[in-house]
Amino acid sequence: MSSFDLDPAVRPQDDLFRHVNQRWLDSAEIPADKHAAGAFYDLRDASEEAVRDIVTGLSGAEPGTEAALVENLYRSFMEEDRVEELGATPLAPLLAEIDRITSVADLLGYLGGSLTRGTGALLGLGVDSDPGDPTRYVLFAGQGGLGLPDEEYYRLDEHAAIREEYRAHVARSLALAGLDAGDADRIFALETAIAGHHWDKVRSRDLRAMYNPTGVAAFSGAVDWSVLLAAAGLAEVTELVDMQPSFATGMAELLVPERLDDWRAWARWHAITALSPYLSSAFVNERFAFYGTTLQGIPTLRARWKRGIALVEDTVGEAVGKLYVERHFSPRAKERMDVLVANLIEAYRRSIVALDWMTEPCLLYTSPSPRDGLLSRMPSSA
Repeated sequence: MSSFDLDPAVRPQDDLFRHVNQRWLDSAEIPADKHAAGAFYDLRDASEEAVRDIVTGLSGAEPGTEAALVENLYRSFMEEDRVEELGATPLAPLLAEIDRITSVADLLGYLGGSLTRGTGALLGLGVDSDPGDPTRYVLFAGQGGLGLPDEEYYRLDEHAAIREEYRAHVARSLALAGLDAGDADRIFALETAIAGHHWDKVRSRDLRAMYNPTGVAAFSGAVDWSVLLAAAGLAEVTELVDMQPSFATGMAELLVPERLDDWRAWARWHAITALSPYLSSAFVNERFAFYGTTLQGIPTLRARWKRGIALVEDTVGEAVGKLYVERHFSPRAKERMDVLVANLIEAYRRSIVALDWMTEPCLLYTSPSPRDGLLSRMPSSA
């Protein structure tokens, strides 16, 4: 940053942030399709354009290759006329599957399948290193099932207007899919009941409270969550970390035969909203009007090519990454980055080992780096 960028009207000793950033804050504009602006967004835009050049330059990729997978996925998304022609038709198989739910076990099986395709989940599942034993990975299970960002949206007066707009959005989305818009009230009532079992944001920041290793059998309790896990392809999992125990057990009040009509309506809605970004413009625009404009204040939908690139990166990101590295990350750049990362690790190791307040068990995880001595090898131009 040059001295020209600094604001002389604000003394650094009075407000360093304003002294450094005020001129940028006064002149910068947030793009119409974003909720924020800044250097990292600029880098993201440049990366997005670089990925578009790669993806659109794959014409005629060899069938069966990862490049062909990327090319075909992007091209299918960009076939806008075909997407408009299909309308709500792609929802039909999923809605028919939901119609066949006649028991709680059926519902849990459907929810497990939804986890694998991203069409609505009551539990959030993910794999990460075990905080109690960082040498292994473990499955984490957490609360889910809501269409609004957080449980407080269902109870606080300050969100009353959002709740009404949400219900209206759900009703319009159901109508677009040829379903009963009146089910919006039933869906909202069920989500409100689900939210009543959610931990709030403050409690969910307590990492110790959320670390509850348990066996799957004990986790199931009154709700046979093993059915959901099996349907999600996790039948062999024997233990997990229950992040909000009262949520998993509290769902027993709602996962009952008497509420299956509510759950089927809920499942239809979550399938529709999950797939709306990939359906006709009526679905796309309806979803964006609520989740983009109402909730985030973004006035303009991103260009279709940007949404197509996002889809490709989200679904076949590893394949895109390989293509990106081939074009933008030379072997020399990789060598320099390996050295930089190794130096950081070594610097952290030396710093941690020197701490007199850490116990020996903690220091076991800071064993000497196999790249000792790399600090002296860091290229001067890096």
